[in-house]
Amino acid sequence: MNSMIKVMLTVFMSVMLINGQVPAESYKLELKILQDEHWWGGAVVDGRRMPYGNGYFSYNQLGDVKGNQAQPLLISDKGRYVWSEEPMNIEFADGLLRLTSRFAKIDHGQAGTTLREAFLYVGKRYFPPSGKIPHPDLFTHPQYNTWIELQYDQNEKDILKYARDILANGFPPGVLMIDDNWQVDYGNWEFSPERFDNPGAMVDSLQAMGFKVMLWVCPFISPDSEVYRDLASRGVLLYEDAEKTRPAIVRWWNGASAVVDLTHPEGRKWYVDQLSHLQKKYGVDGFKLDAGDPEFYLNTHAHKDVLPNEHTRLHSAIGLSFPLNEFRAGWKMAGQALAQRLRDKEHTWEHLQELIPGILAQGLMGYAFTCPDMIGGGEVDSFTDSTILDEELIVRSAQSHALMPMMQFSVAPWRVLSPRNLKITRDMAILHQRLGDEILEIARASAITGEPVARSMEYMFPHRGYWNIRDQFMLGERILVAPVVKKGQRSRYVHFPPGRWRGDDGRVVTGPAHVEIDVPLERLPWFRKLR
Repeated sequence: MNSMIKVMLTVFMSVMLINGQVPAESYKLELKILQDEHWWGGAVVDGRRMPYGNGYFSYNQLGDVKGNQAQPLLISDKGRYVWSEEPMNIEFADGLLRLTSRFAKIDHGQAGTTLREAFLYVGKRYFPPSGKIPHPDLFTHPQYNTWIELQYDQNEKDILKYARDILANGFPPGVLMIDDNWQVDYGNWEFSPERFDNPGAMVDSLQAMGFKVMLWVCPFISPDSEVYRDLASRGVLLYEDAEKTRPAIVRWWNGASAVVDLTHPEGRKWYVDQLSHLQKKYGVDGFKLDAGDPEFYLNTHAHKDVLPNEHTRLHSAIGLSFPLNEFRAGWKMAGQALAQRLRDKEHTWEHLQELIPGILAQGLMGYAFTCPDMIGGGEVDSFTDSTILDEELIVRSAQSHALMPMMQFSVAPWRVLSPRNLKITRDMAILHQRLGDEILEIARASAITGEPVARSMEYMFPHRGYWNIRDQFMLGERILVAPVVKKGQRSRYVHFPPGRWRGDDGRVVTGPAHVEIDVPLERLPWFRKLR
């Protein structure tokens, strides 16, 4: 958390104390870490550091989800769990787990002796699955986002060209996300007439090609605009003062804006109405709902007094009205029919190596319907210098995505890859589509049971020493996926659990075994457990 956010959080806490919302005594819990016990939970971004238990780790959840999903939850591979309805301060140190919450008691207990038993218990008790999934096409087809190719120049001509190039290069159609700056202004959710001649016809053309169309939106409102003045007059913006006379102006990555107050029934209705209007007028299929991070709500006053994290939860709840959705920031919406993407990654091998730990962390916090960040990376600054593009990285990134619950392209492979590497990447998109119905079946089962779609080895095969495996995962019950995430690697070891496993190369391995396999650039190793 940077210094500005810390100052804002201090001010916010002072306001809450004045309003009498903080108990005089904090809720505290201290647990001794058992021998060979390992813990997961907290924030998805820390998946790269999970499991906890060896060494120091701390995280204060109040006003901070680390730019991705978070949960007031910890579970261990000894079957223990911790849950609080409000943010916790988490600390692992000196063989102890210390937890503090200023706003809610901390529940803990024992549920069996494994990670899976603990997860199933807390899921049923604290975030039961809804029985619903996001739109099926998110699982069965690749996703394509216009961000890296067009950045802030989202326009009708180039969007249509991007879609046509997808098909012309042999990639299957799927979900097409039109990213930021298609709109007139933040809060004015109409297509910019300067960049779109006929947006309705554009959406019709994209759908005729086989695409579902999503639009990027956010809860920010540009100040000194007609929309701002209207919402301010209706009292449905966040305010900087308790008397609610001055709308708050929040700084975010693309400027300084007001924020619609989703604790206010009229504020929520206004936002949902904007999105519904886009569907009715232009035939748009769904929305990428960005921002919503709790730090944007620090030091503000709302219609209803809630913690910053609750604003994040309310933002995610908007997506329940739109089955074709995507979120990056989340709090306490596990078990719901929301597509949750990992936060933006740089075009580096280090960030590629965070995809599997991140996806597994999402699942272990109850966010079953997960999407890695864009293939090759979603941080736009990584693509400003074309001389640093690494074709091998893009290929291995596509392979890592291919058998995850969802896969998402942004940088155009046909623009940056050689014919050989383009073919490998295209084959990965086709593989995902070929197994799409099976992935969808796993997702539908997860909507009933709450279990992750992508699962850690420790979750599926407890107490076999798999707790620290970060470079392979299970897709459902029977598919083992072992991508390559290191540059230049042409062989790797795979941990095979008990059973007989048929590989993508046709060979059968009998587990338990630890086997070295060849992984030429064109190979994504994956294995199906034989019955």
